[in-house]
Amino acid sequence: MSTANPAALSFRSAREADVDELVALVESAYRGDASRDGWTTEADYLEGQRTDPDGIRQIIAAPEATLVVVERAGAIVACCHLEHRVDHVYFGMFAVRPGLQGAGLGKEILAEAERRARETWDAREMRMTVVSVREELIAYYVRRGYRRTGELSPFPYGDERFGVPLRDDLAFELLVKSL
Repeated sequence: MSTANPAALSFRSAREADVDELVALVESAYRGDASRDGWTTEADYLEGQRTDPDGIRQIIAAPEATLVVVERAGAIVACCHLEHRVDHVYFGMFAVRPGLQGAGLGKEILAEAERRARETWDAREMRMTVVSVREELIAYYVRRGYRRTGELSPFPYGDERFGVPLRDDLAFELLVKSL
């Protein structure tokens, strides 16, 4: 009799064979009507793509980065991007299937990402940028120990690789956590 927990999450690095499924996952978590099933949607602020196959392939190929694939019972349920940048690790492209959001997976995945940043790169700090109008999402990260810096960077208006903005007041806010 197996003692494995079918609800347990497993973590691995993305592979070329995952590209299409990862694009679909990220798009479903952030854009379009499907994203409204979860609470991380950007559909009220941005239309268009969140990523594409080339963007996923670039992360997979990057020597100082990894795209962490999160599986449950053999199915991909989430992902996140970790990139070592000199004195910190950047955390991004965090996506959890919309129907699974709000059940504690994000907290578990974020903790694993932080552990990997410390163990893989001896990182002392994790950084991320969040669209500044996403107060609920920023509050989520603050509850997990991230600090709002107030440091804003402009949204790349006109670069549709990041989406098509539906408002003119978008910027990215830097959040930081000591590891």
